[in-house]
Amino acid sequence: MQPSGAWALKPLVDMTPAEFYDWQTLLEERTGVVISEQRQAFLQTNLSARMRELGVADYASYYRQVTDGPRGAVEWSILLDRLTVQETRFFRHRPSFQVLEHYLGERLARAEVGEQPWALWSVGCSSGEEPYSLAISAAEVLRDSERPAHFGVTGTDISLNALSKARAGQYGARKLEQMDIELCERYFDAQSDGRFKVVPSLAARVCCARLNVLELAKAPMSGMDVIFCQNLLIYFRRWRRREILNRLAERLAPGGLLVVGVGEVIGWQHPELEPVADERVLAFTRKG
Repeated sequence: MQPSGAWALKPLVDMTPAEFYDWQTLLEERTGVVISEQRQAFLQTNLSARMRELGVADYASYYRQVTDGPRGAVEWSILLDRLTVQETRFFRHRPSFQVLEHYLGERLARAEVGEQPWALWSVGCSSGEEPYSLAISAAEVLRDSERPAHFGVTGTDISLNALSKARAGQYGARKLEQMDIELCERYFDAQSDGRFKVVPSLAARVCCARLNVLELAKAPMSGMDVIFCQNLLIYFRRWRRREILNRLAERLAPGGLLVVGVGEVIGWQHPELEPVADERVLAFTRKG
């Protein structure tokens, strides 16, 4: 039986500065994510909850368990799901999707016979709201065309738990609040439990896979027409943000669109990219 209530949320004890540094370093080395001193309570609370389940009494012992060979790798994966923030919703930053729809509309207008289906990528897709939002935008642009299914969306995330939710494609009503009723009815089926499930025809256009953004060099994605990377870079150091964006820029097809969260990176430029002239968004197109 798991503990509940306030006691379950209370950290066992405060970490020592040395323990906090060890956990900080481990997280940044393995994921790139930086846990600041201001978020020490968040880290302690989540570690403590898992340690109680395992009957581990102190942070140092749990650290050794997480870093101990193959068994440690399994425990690390479980812990990572606890530490991954998964609060998102559909069409989270509406201006970014308006820029996307305008871009796809122009692509459709000059499409040639035999053109490859559009490839869209949601980096840090969490529980699936962003990749399905991308799919809805593409489906809407193509709806009255001769090729309504001429696109595919890939969502990637480091959290297996988040990916499981994304693949299930079922959401509570609150997640759909920013969507037009017409879109909700077109792309979701109401469930008996009050939740909403992505319709099969849209779900078939979306694939979700595990990827650590520190390992982008190994990622199979290339020649992407659209890359969305929003609300992810804020967890990384500035030099790492630029490194990630440089990797993503390499994966864009000529003429492709890269959309980043507003304010997540300042002063970044890439010789192959041109900024989109819209002050509401931070977006770039690849030359060519």
